[in-house]
Order: sequence, then structure tokens, then C-alpha cells
Amino acid sequence: MSEPSQPHDAPQSAIAIVDANNFYASCERIFDPSLEGKPIVVLSNNDGCVIARSEEAKAAGIPMGAPWQAIAPEAAMKGVVARSSNYELYGDINARTIELLGRYTPSQEVYSIDESFIRLPGSRAEALAVAREIRVAMRKLIGIPVSIGIAPSKTLAKLANRGSKSEPSLGGVCHLDSYGREQLSGILGTIDVGDVWGVGRKMAAKYVGLGIRTALDLRESSPTAIRRRYGVVQERVVQELRGVDCLPMDEVPSEREQIQFSRSFAVPISTVQELEEVLSVYTQRASARLRSQGSLARAMSCYAATSPFREGHESHAVSVAFPEPTDDPVVLFRAAATALGPQLRSDLKYVRVGVSLFEFVARDSYAALDIFGERSEDRRVGEALDAVAAKFGQESLGLGIAGLRGGRSWTMRREMISPRATTHWDELAVVKAE
Repeated sequence: MSEPSQPHDAPQSAIAIVDANNFYASCERIFDPSLEGKPIVVLSNNDGCVIARSEEAKAAGIPMGAPWQAIAPEAAMKGVVARSSNYELYGDINARTIELLGRYTPSQEVYSIDESFIRLPGSRAEALAVAREIRVAMRKLIGIPVSIGIAPSKTLAKLANRGSKSEPSLGGVCHLDSYGREQLSGILGTIDVGDVWGVGRKMAAKYVGLGIRTALDLRESSPTAIRRRYGVVQERVVQELRGVDCLPMDEVPSEREQIQFSRSFAVPISTVQELEEVLSVYTQRASARLRSQGSLARAMSCYAATSPFREGHESHAVSVAFPEPTDDPVVLFRAAATALGPQLRSDLKYVRVGVSLFEFVARDSYAALDIFGERSEDRRVGEALDAVAAKFGQESLGLGIAGLRGGRSWTMRREMISPRATTHWDELAVVKAE
């Protein structure tokens, strides 16, 4: 994307996307300045594959998704630093970025762990000034570098963000209203249609078959014809490329339609006791997430599976419907253990277990009439666990084995994990002065 040459007046309100650059790698650098300028990769569960790379790692030719064991020798020769996924650190840094963004905007929508849409009122110059202030604050107060794209619609903002990263002269902030229509058309003509937000690879193949190869081609196509052929979602993409805001900003992120905890184990497990330990931990964490979004669940599913890469692969799955919606961890664990337990076999080695909650209702809108005795929610077990976890850590108290620290052979292997410096007192960063 080139520098703007024909700026025109911006609308009174624009949409910006704030994108944390190489988020996982940037989080690793916050409390370890020695990593600045070095190639960094972050690995998946059990230190399996590369799931995030710094710009230096990309330049070193480290491929995304590569199995770490296969590329470790080559990576070491290139000076690549590997880190296990530190989801607790990443989640806390994400929460801090969301709070900081809230100081600059009346409306915010969290799109992913490293991206948020915000609304910036005022003229083009005012929006640019606020965006640049946000970049400075993010770097200074949190330690995360961000790029910001600004435009009349979310789809155009995503394209503007590409420019904020690719054109150094823009200083990490790109406002599409800084470009004249002819210059903007030239830019859209260089972007493959498959790179347009909301299109994707499969839809791009269909568009190419119609002669629509670039973002400009799609913008100039007939919205009515696109809707007739591909539906209202693709029609909105066309309108968004024309600067029409078809995707209203959500001031509060919508609730999840499903809550899931599923992990692969570092060491396969085979005993019913170990599997019940896993179910105890997962149902407790799922119930905490339910309470955090103010929901109750009507149903749950859970499964256990052996390795799909070994002969005799087995998978057991069950579903449970609750008599009344609940977030009680005792109820959830008993239901999971009772439903899945009888299907488990001691002669199998399980490498993955999962728990999912769904069919939510708002907690404050549901009231049950229980004429047979005390309701499980009245025990307030979940709230007590939440309060203790918030003060002393997630593993300080739990149901049965869920509250014990360490000693679990099945826990996820993370041999290169960095300290959880923002959420654990015993892992705070230490600064030494000479």
C-alpha cells in the first residue's frame, strides 16, 4: 500500500481495528527484553507444532505448523528461541489491552485474542491522532506493539490494517479516507479477492470462476446479483467494500454459544481414576467460565479418545441434559462421571478428553421452583471456588483432585514455558539493578 496522495473528508465516525503484532511472541518479550530482535516461536499443546512466530522467525524461514521436534536442530542453528504456550499470560495481557482500549472509544468489539474493533468519533485527523496515541499507550503501558487500520466499515478497516503493516511510512496507522477514490481503487485492485475479510478460500474459487479476482472486482460487482447467487452475507461484503457499514459494532462481546475444554495429554492415561481427575478439573473450569458470562447450561457433552494415529482407535462420547439449567461444578462433574465412566475401558490408553457445555440461558433471567428441597445453586459452591481462585490461584482449591497442585501425569507438557508474571505472585518478574 502506497502513501496517500488525495485525502478527502472523513465521516463523523470511523471504525478502527487494533491488531497486536505477533501477539504471542510480543507477550513473551514483555518480561524478557533479551528476546527483542531475536526470532521467537510459540508452540502448541505438548510443545507439538509452531503456532506463532515473530517477524524474525518468519524471516528465518520457520514455517507455521511445523512439528517442533522435526525442526528443532535447524531452528537452534538459526538462533530461534522456542516457548511453550503460556495461555494464562496471553489471556491476561489481552484483558489489559481491552481495558486500555476502552479508555479511547465509546464502542468496542473484541474480535479475537489479538484484535479488537473500536469506533473513533470525529474527523479523519482526529481519528488518526487518537489511533497514534493508542499505539504509544499500548507500547508504553502494556508493552505490546499494535497496528491500526481505520475505515468507514469493518471490511475496509481490515484491509487498511494490511497497509499499516506493509507501509513503514504510515507509522503503524492507516486511514483509508486519506486516499482519493482513484488511489483507493488502485489499492483494492492489488488485493486478491480471497484476502478480503468474509470471503475465504472456497468462496474465492467461486468468485474467480465468475471473473471476480480482486477486491476491486468484488466492490464493483452487483450486490443484488451477489445476494441472489451467494446470499446476504456476501452481499454485505460487497457493500462493506463500498464503505457501507453493514456489520454494526457490538459494544459488549456476545456470549459464547458453547464452552469447551479439550486437551491432549503429555502421557496417555488408562485408569478410570485419572480420567475422573481430568473431568473434575475440566468441569470446574467450565463452570467458572459459565459464571463469568452470567450463564447457566441446559446440556453437556463429554468424550474420551485414544490416538487416531494408532491401530484400534476408539472414541467414546455422551450427552447429558440437566433437569434445570445449572453452573454448579458438583452437578456438572457428577453428570460427566456418571455418563462417561461406564464407557471407559482400562485396556485403552486415552490421549484426549473433552467437556462441552451448551444451550445457555441467562442466569439473572432464570428462576426455578424447587418444591423438593434445596437447589444445588443455593450452595454457592461455584462462587466460593471463584473467590478462592481469584485470590490464591486457579489450582489452590477444587473439587477432589481438581484442587491439588502437580502430581498429574496427564497434564499438558510445557517444558519451555515462561513465567506467568501478571497472575502469580511466585512468578513475578525480578528486576536487578547494578
